Amino acid sequence: MGMNLNERRWRILRFFMIGWTFAFIFLSIVRGLGTQELGELKFSFKESLLIACTLGPIMGFVSGMAQITIEERFYKYVPLKRLLLIQLVYIICFLLLVTVVAYGVYHLYFGIEISFWRFASDKGSGAIFFFVVFTDFALSLLRQVDLMLGEGNLSKLIRGRFYSPREEHRIFMFLDLQSSTTLAERLGHIKYSKLIQDCFNDMGVVVGNKAEIYQYVGDEAVLTWEFKDGIKDQNCIKAFFNFKQLLSDREQFYQNTYGCLPFFKAGMHSGIVTVTEVGKYKKEIAYHGDTINTAARIQGKCNDLDSELLLSESLKEKLQRNSFLFKEMGKISLKGKQGKVMVHSVSEIKNRSAMA
Repeated sequence: MGMNLNERRWRILRFFMIGWTFAFIFLSIVRGLGTQELGELKFSFKESLLIACTLGPIMGFVSGMAQITIEERFYKYVPLKRLLLIQLVYIICFLLLVTVVAYGVYHLYFGIEISFWRFASDKGSGAIFFFVVFTDFALSLLRQVDLMLGEGNLSKLIRGRFYSPREEHRIFMFLDLQSSTTLAERLGHIKYSKLIQDCFNDMGVVVGNKAEIYQYVGDEAVLTWEFKDGIKDQNCIKAFFNFKQLLSDREQFYQNTYGCLPFFKAGMHSGIVTVTEVGKYKKEIAYHGDTINTAARIQGKCNDLDSELLLSESLKEKLQRNSFLFKEMGKISLKGKQGKVMVHSVSEIKNRSAMA
């Protein structure tokens, strides 16, 4: 799981490093072609590009690390006022760091003696500071758009990958919060919504098993995997039990805050689905096909079969069986399907070290 999280962090760092490099190159083009600097610091276009290609990856790395820290340690874990204060302090420190690094790069390449204060207060510095703040905001905003579409889907959307419907082999998992009606009545709508927020924040652990969080529908969540990623190392099953384990590890928090330990049941199925971009004024990446309906119907049988995780036999046959126990539950009728579907329940082997 750690390797997958590191891959995700590297994708974030790469996005910010490339973004900042292109931003500084754009600034070099705007300031270096057909314009004249008003301040004391003057660069040729080639010199400006050299600085941009050096400064961009460095500041992108810092900005990316800050984004990772905010996402993993602060966002939804600290009050909004404190988060805004942290972001303000970050911007001030970031501007100072940009100035220090730019000053160092300037001396490295040109070796011209100029005091740090004169460098920072040059006539053109104000505009550059504004550009830096705006760029950091724009890249952070793009990151949030990417998360709303599903991590990694923004670049695919821009490339037109979903413009026309296309087929993919995927695994789908439907997770449903148990006793949701009782909890909503006991907690009230606001506190119940906060419970859902906390559960779905903790569900972020599944990205360590290459899961994509496709949708949140009320108290239900839908996860999906590219087929090869889902069956590799039993990622699709490990995601469920890693999420369950995290909820268990945070039992004290949930008991103290909500007086309960949330518990989810899930159903899984795999097959060919169609993926496409839908909507004119609200864009969304949508999956269509019987595979999704079947996974949802299997999840609906969890209570009837007294199982926390059910999956279809066709998916079970593709999975290794050395880390989990599978139990045949028989063929069941699913709403909307003519034939019966064989399903299996999945449970953990007590030694969780097998899941590492």
